[in-house]
Amino acid sequence: MVRKELTVFLGEFLGTFMFLFLAFAGTQIALESATINPFTPEDQNPPPEVSKLIYIAFAFGISLAVNVAIFADVSGGMFNPAVTTALFTVGLVRWQRACHAILAQMLAGVAAAGVVDAMLPGPLPVATVLAPSMSMTRGFLLEAFLTAQLVLTILMLPCSSAKPAYIGMALFIAEICSVYYTGGSLNPARSFGPAVIVGFESSHWVYWLGPLLGAGMGGGAFSLISMIRRDGF
Repeated sequence: MVRKELTVFLGEFLGTFMFLFLAFAGTQIALESATINPFTPEDQNPPPEVSKLIYIAFAFGISLAVNVAIFADVSGGMFNPAVTTALFTVGLVRWQRACHAILAQMLAGVAAAGVVDAMLPGPLPVATVLAPSMSMTRGFLLEAFLTAQLVLTILMLPCSSAKPAYIGMALFIAEICSVYYTGGSLNPARSFGPAVIVGFESSHWVYWLGPLLGAGMGGGAFSLISMIRRDGF
């Protein structure tokens, strides 16, 4: 039991670190040459640089897909406290394992942000902040709904060799919809890591409560659909 839990902890730490390291590095490269930084608030919203936003979304989506494929059989490939919470709420993960996994994910988020900050030149521009036109309520709801979509993708798809690719595509489309407005977190560990390195914004709570609400929404929808299927309503 102890060996298995240690394996899960290490798998979640390494997988989350690799996922976020590659995603953060890709984001830093995209924003290095960008005239607009979607993560930095200004007095008013500038027009989006679509190619940069797609580059960032692709970095997150493909990094998640690759690392889920690598670590799925080691730790489940969760890499996200919101996803782990959703799996716990539907009974697929025990609370002890959920706690170990979330701790590993949070530590990995900080480590990934720190390594990117140390390894690549320039400031670390990957912290998630709300766009000037986005209220905290709107940002909270956007994070919640897109996290619910990601959670439903993970819960509804059957286990297969193609599942990691679909999960990565789900994150890609969610990032396309959210990077410009919220920074596209959907993951408390993804926001917590850079915040530890560069400082916490007053809107940081959005990137905890939004994804956790989304986890509950996605888990609740999955449980309802499963109940209807099981009972033949």
